[in-house]
Amino acid sequence: MECRRTLGQLVLPIFYDIDPSHVRKQIDCFGQLLRDHIDEKKVESCKVERWRTALTKASNLSGGDLQDGHEAKFIRRITEEVTRKLNNTYLDVAPYQVGIDSRVQNISTYLCIGDSDDVRVIGILGMGGIGKTTLAKAVYNRFSDRFQGKSFLEKVREKKLEKLQKQLLSDILQTTKTKVSNVAAGTALVGERFRRLKVLVIVDDVDNVKQLRELAGNCHSFGPGSRIIITTRNERVLKEFGVDKIYQAEGMGREEALELLSWHAFRSSCCPSQYLVLASEVVNYCGRLPLALEVLGSTLFKRSVDEWRSILDELKMIPHGEIQAQLKISYDGLNDNYKRRMFLDIAFFFIGMDKNYVIQILDGCGFYATTGIEVLLDRCLVTIGRKNKIMMHDLLRDMGRDIVHAENPDFPGGRSRLWRSEDVNDVLIDKSGTEKIEGLALNLPSLVETSFSTEAFRNMKRLRLLQLNYVRLARGYQCLSKKLRWLCWHGFPLEIIPIELCQPNIVAIDMQYSSLKQVLCEYSGLLGKLKILNLSHSHDLTQSPDFSKFPNLEKLILKDCKRLAKVHKSIGDLKSLVLVNLKDCETLKALPRSFYKSKSVKTLVLNGCSGFRSLSEHLGKMASLVTLFADGTAIKKVPASIV
Repeated sequence: MECRRTLGQLVLPIFYDIDPSHVRKQIDCFGQLLRDHIDEKKVESCKVERWRTALTKASNLSGGDLQDGHEAKFIRRITEEVTRKLNNTYLDVAPYQVGIDSRVQNISTYLCIGDSDDVRVIGILGMGGIGKTTLAKAVYNRFSDRFQGKSFLEKVREKKLEKLQKQLLSDILQTTKTKVSNVAAGTALVGERFRRLKVLVIVDDVDNVKQLRELAGNCHSFGPGSRIIITTRNERVLKEFGVDKIYQAEGMGREEALELLSWHAFRSSCCPSQYLVLASEVVNYCGRLPLALEVLGSTLFKRSVDEWRSILDELKMIPHGEIQAQLKISYDGLNDNYKRRMFLDIAFFFIGMDKNYVIQILDGCGFYATTGIEVLLDRCLVTIGRKNKIMMHDLLRDMGRDIVHAENPDFPGGRSRLWRSEDVNDVLIDKSGTEKIEGLALNLPSLVETSFSTEAFRNMKRLRLLQLNYVRLARGYQCLSKKLRWLCWHGFPLEIIPIELCQPNIVAIDMQYSSLKQVLCEYSGLLGKLKILNLSHSHDLTQSPDFSKFPNLEKLILKDCKRLAKVHKSIGDLKSLVLVNLKDCETLKALPRSFYKSKSVKTLVLNGCSGFRSLSEHLGKMASLVTLFADGTAIKKVPASIV
């Protein structure tokens, strides 16, 4: 069983005068036999556990069971099975097949091989390096002998269609004499020759549905019982081709990841105790991505603890080139500059943020973000996590940041985005920023005495995205770019937002934990493009702004503004407002009467507003209101109008 796992050898269990379930569970006479053997040998407990595990796994494999049958016929079946397997062509799956069996078992439920005569097309979807090809090869080895013909077409994205069609025909028909004059003729020939054959075809690494259609036609091109498996990083390809099921390839579990790393780094299933902490760091860095674990495990082979530490420190600064090259294929496949810029914006600034929030900001940058994010999702460059958060694999994030670093390795001020605090500090202190900079983020743990001059922003004419959490700026704000779309400034230190900071194109202002007492001075101009205003946890804020300054505001978030006593009556004039979140505003007692005229508000949150006493009888006239949260308020009576 160890050779099966580490070398990919085949195992055919034979159950001679014993029930397979007794071996699997190690019970009855077999269990007693095993216990007697263990007592006689007095072996170590860890070795006993390995035996038990091996026996359990062996009993789950398909093999031969005599069951009081005719021995000669039983032997004949065994020899026929072995001969058939030895005459088969098996693919080299992986040097160490950790976690493969369980995944093959999962995908086999999608394939239903032998249970159905329909033609099934299955997609295996996942980001680069997650093991899609490895899984497809393992499925091929497990099931290929059940088909009349089989073909594994590897790295389709990189090859010419005529060559792939010729390989497909040659693999299935077992002849090299078939001629393919052009792509159209090849597609027709596949449909003509395979229509009555039960075949297994795996089309690996596809990035264009046209490749599939010209290569394989459609499901009617193959005979009853055929199975077509497609691996891709692009979900859109699978949807357009109309696959029956999509199997989402996932990263390894923590124990699996440690075992795979151990096999590559130590040629053993277990990691030596002195390396355990470092091995856990490597697993965390790799994000349990098989490709990264294999590459780094091989790099760390036969190296000392000190060398491991040094390599890990280096990786945090300079990502491993071989891993990055594989991941960058998906980025290079994005067909326009807008989507690439969106990917980089997310990698630098928006991981873990609400998808709809990010879409509004990127739309404000002119990126058509709804469509763009769908493309990034299709290509497995981002995912949507719990509570609608945009997420990205750590290695993809690092790949994006490495792309930007390569724009100007020696001069941070000449890059499009700045995120590392060392680089941002240098640029702001030296005032070395240029018009290349589109986004900048500096996150300090709390307000410090050190401040930067706003003059540092003078040359950043294209700055769209700015995050300055707990940062102090000295002098006026006239230097900020007029292209600013997103301003995130947690811990904003002033009591009022200066006029110069209110840029006309700004879409979102996030000033949580600020020192604001009021929002804008009365002479500030119109912020006609502002969609989102979040001043949560601003404990000194006593009243909301005059909303006539933000005529297109859609989301107002004032959570935990403990001294907020008044919401301006102009809130009732906002035609696009959909969310009002006033959670834990303890001083607030009521909303202005004009608020209840709103025909756009969908969600009103008053949880924890302990001083809030009454809702207007006109609440029921708010035709668009869908959700009202009012736990922990002083409301004693619900307006009858909401019935």
